[in-house]
Amino acid sequence: MSNEYDLVILGGGTGGYVAAIRAAQIGLKTAIVEKSKLGGTCLHNGCIPSKAMLKSAEVYRLAREEADEFGVKTGEVSLDFPQVQKRKNKIVDQLHAGIQSLMKKGKIDVFQGKGRILGASIFSPMPGTISVEMDNGQENEILLLKNLIIATGSKPKTLPGLDIDEQQVLTSDGALAMKDLPASITIIGGGVIGIEWASMLNDFGVKVTVLDRLKQILATEDREVALTVQKALEKRGVTFALGADIKTDTLQKSTDSVTISYKIGEDVQSVSSEKLLVSVGRSPVTDDIGLQNTDIKVENGFIQTAKTYQTKDQHIYAIGDVIGGLQLAHVAEHEGLFAVDHIAGITRDSIDYELVPRCVYSFPETAAVGLTEQQAKNSGLAVKIGKFPFKANGKALVNGHSDGFVKIIVDQQSNDILGVHMVGPHVTDLISEAGLAMVLNAIPWEVSTTIHPHPTLSEAFSEAALAVEGLAIHM
Repeated sequence: MSNEYDLVILGGGTGGYVAAIRAAQIGLKTAIVEKSKLGGTCLHNGCIPSKAMLKSAEVYRLAREEADEFGVKTGEVSLDFPQVQKRKNKIVDQLHAGIQSLMKKGKIDVFQGKGRILGASIFSPMPGTISVEMDNGQENEILLLKNLIIATGSKPKTLPGLDIDEQQVLTSDGALAMKDLPASITIIGGGVIGIEWASMLNDFGVKVTVLDRLKQILATEDREVALTVQKALEKRGVTFALGADIKTDTLQKSTDSVTISYKIGEDVQSVSSEKLLVSVGRSPVTDDIGLQNTDIKVENGFIQTAKTYQTKDQHIYAIGDVIGGLQLAHVAEHEGLFAVDHIAGITRDSIDYELVPRCVYSFPETAAVGLTEQQAKNSGLAVKIGKFPFKANGKALVNGHSDGFVKIIVDQQSNDILGVHMVGPHVTDLISEAGLAMVLNAIPWEVSTTIHPHPTLSEAFSEAALAVEGLAIHM
């Protein structure tokens, strides 16, 4: 059976379903092909479920370690991990139902099954027609289209020699599905996902060891920020082995433990734990989607596009994790919006990837936008720095979490804000103001003269802006 559309989107994750909603808003007849569930990795195996579990871990830590300080006597505190999972799943199900409702509202057709791109054929003189192998066992649906957006996302990477079984040796997918917490875990990878899991599991009472081949965790972030997070986690009991050459061929599994060796300098060590979590990034999903039937160029698995997100076949676009770059849900959303508007002939400013906020939802949280101090200096820029600690912020003290700071990097010549870096309480909720300031090309004076309500954590951003010229009030 064949169907005709102005736009078909291959993949119903964050980038895909947002693009579909935008297309419906401007009157394009639109369909989504999704092999699993609408919402994709972000909703079902990433952003949302991990943050739900992080919140449970936070509440457990607060009740166990901090309640007395607030004058709240809790008695003996215990963790009901099945309830943690139940709450997580409830949130995911609620958001999934919301997306399904949005598809109905926009009259967007959703095809549940595996979609593959066909080459030029009797159906169309151009490649891009989608054949959907339906989950319900019915005959394939053929989707004829004027435009196609590939939004197939990504999957967890592994390392050669590591046999992922999602029982003892896990990716983040397997970790999210755990029915019971392990007593101990080794995490390979000190990037965003690895650090969030280290923080969460530590709060749940799991003994955590983090191995990374680099000498800095959160390697893409400001050094001061990364070091602050590392020290905070070490203080809470997390062990780090950085600059480690991980010997994946030494992996040994027994009934109740996993052992792996690593080398730092000339020193060879091994670590044993109940489980091993592999957190070394994500790979694009491009296998078996029919790219061989197109002129689309692929490098290292990633689809290559122009700034308009068009591929070599100009009626075929690609967005999100499958094109590489910043593999973030909010980036995929905006790439999808741009692609749809380009299809419709609507002019939209290109995405400035230096102005994309980056967040880590560990304890403490980190958030950043723009260049790090090192990046700015490596670019030959003379910079001045404004920094303000949360320990001098009233709301942070009221909340009981005053570690961390806000740091602003400013071009000495132009006075432009080059980057903003935060580590501390709720900074993932504060970073958007910094992003807006940079989008509007604000200078520190404009940030500091914006009246920030008292007492709020946001005052730290205003004070950091004043600190650029040595004028901070409460420091």
